Amino acid sequence: MAEQPTTIEHKAYARVGLLGNPSDVYYGRTISFSLGNFCATVQLQPSDDLVIKPHPKHDLVNRLQSEGYYGGVRLLMAICRVFYKHCKENQIDLHSGNFTLSYDTNIPRQTGLSGSSAIVTAALNCLLDFYKVRHLIKVEVRPNLVLNAEKELGIVAGLQDRVAQVYGGLVNMDFSKENMDKLGHGIYTPMDISLLPPLHLIYAENPSDSGKVHSTVRQRWLNGDKFIISSMAEVADIALEGRTAILDKDYAKLAGLMNRNFDLRRSMFGDDVIGALNIEMVEVARRVGAASKFTGSGGAVVVYALRGLLK
Repeated sequence: MAEQPTTIEHKAYARVGLLGNPSDVYYGRTISFSLGNFCATVQLQPSDDLVIKPHPKHDLVNRLQSEGYYGGVRLLMAICRVFYKHCKENQIDLHSGNFTLSYDTNIPRQTGLSGSSAIVTAALNCLLDFYKVRHLIKVEVRPNLVLNAEKELGIVAGLQDRVAQVYGGLVNMDFSKENMDKLGHGIYTPMDISLLPPLHLIYAENPSDSGKVHSTVRQRWLNGDKFIISSMAEVADIALEGRTAILDKDYAKLAGLMNRNFDLRRSMFGDDVIGALNIEMVEVARRVGAASKFTGSGGAVVVYALRGLLK
């Protein structure tokens, strides 16, 4: 009796940038963790033809309005292309079988929780298992493949999100220029997630209303702007201090670092770029004495209600 084709399924979870963001794209450091509340799921079913299915629960009008013409389909197509190219360039042989890819996700869109990269990460894991090449592609390299797939689609991002989703759990990341130039990736160190205190998430129902003004921070950094360079270095140092605070369970220190992280970001990017809704989410938490900062680029904030600080 012939062996029945086996469906491969992988999940990748939403990501919270706890400290150090956005210094990951400026040779900095970050600490991030994956969030079990929200995830993207990708299924790979062996098939005669190569098929990539759109999201099954969205009708045509809603999908075009919320996700453009392709939605997650273009993400799946991009990682297939990047994966194949990487294997070819590194003499990794792939068998000739075809498959059908489908996806689902409950990660809120445009909330800085890395919904797009979750779909790509889950798909990459399916490809690794389908072709049985997981042992040939180092875990440190996989976030680069996810990022490259998104770059092909014009998505501007850094490695932090993809590292957190590839590794899972709580991860300390060092993106120093020396490591990036020498290794092509950062130094990623998993940490014990049970060291974290209870954290809360606030995210916007309609985040597209916020922060529509284009940022000039990247260009200013490239131009050698001393304020941006020194501020981004301080953001990276916050992650370094934060690692010690987490290991020591010094949660008062952690709260101060979270607040300082957002304040530095605000001073660099300005209120017009950050957007009124994003600022309000941070300040809602701070008004009751909690620490708060963006989880990513805006749309959601991570909150720590330090016992004894609450009014």
